[in-house]
Parts: sequence; C-alpha cells; structure tokens
Amino acid sequence: MFDVAVTYILRDNAGVAEVLLGEKLRGLGAGHIVGPGGKVEAGENPEEAAIREVYEEVGLVIEPGNLTPLACISYPFVNREGLSQRSFVFAARVFSGELQSSGELVASWWPVQAIPYERMWSDAKLWLPRALSGEFIDAKIVIGENNEVLSHDC
Repeated sequence: MFDVAVTYILRDNAGVAEVLLGEKLRGLGAGHIVGPGGKVEAGENPEEAAIREVYEEVGLVIEPGNLTPLACISYPFVNREGLSQRSFVFAARVFSGELQSSGELVASWWPVQAIPYERMWSDAKLWLPRALSGEFIDAKIVIGENNEVLSHDC
C-alpha cells in the first residue's frame, strides 16, 4: 500500500462556496473528476506532498501551515494489490498563484453544492460532503475490479 495526498482548495466567490476540482487526464482514474493530488514521494510527509502536487497540477502555492486535515482513507483494491493506497486528504483556503491546467489535470472551480459526484470515484459521495462540512473521516473503503465500492466503514 502506498501513500497519496489530495487537496480540496476552497474559496468564497461572491458568497458562493467553491471547490477546485479537475478532470484527471491520465493514469489511475483518468476521466474522473478529482482534487489535485498524487503519490507521497520518498522523504516527504503527506503535507509536503500535498503542497507539491497542488503546485505541479494546478499552479497554486499553498504555504506550510495552511492545510487542514479532512480525512485518512485506506483503499484496498481487490485483486489489484499494487493499486492499494492510503489517502491523506486536506483542505486549503489560503493560496496564491494563477490557476493553470497541467498534463495531469484540467482544473476548474465548482460550487460546493454542485460537486459532480457522478463523475468522481464512486466512494466520494460517501465521505466528501461530510469532510467538507468539517467532520474528519477515518475510513477503509474496499474497491472492486471495476472501481466500485465493495464495502466501507464510513
């Protein structure tokens, strides 16, 4: 099982709460809508990986100390053990830089009340609304061969 870090960047846009999401262009989950993120590299902690991945994927800068933990979720993948991962999930409300797309992600702002769960990994609707509302999620979500949720404890 390897570690990944994912960040949901939040902002207020004229009184509407928005979250930065992007369409994943390649790799595991290509075509899904996701938050910026990726693997924790050797020598990094999850916070450092989150900051690096946000910058690499969407061009925004998050300073250390501006991440809020939202979740720690283990994802065993049935019959695909090499994909099994533990996801450290963060929120950030303070950031700088100009939003840009990358070869990994085409990013855009979405109203929090209109997150496209039907275009995300099937587990997102189980925990993300609660996490974005301030509840810390510590869960295990088992993923099947067709990327469906087989079981969960969240």
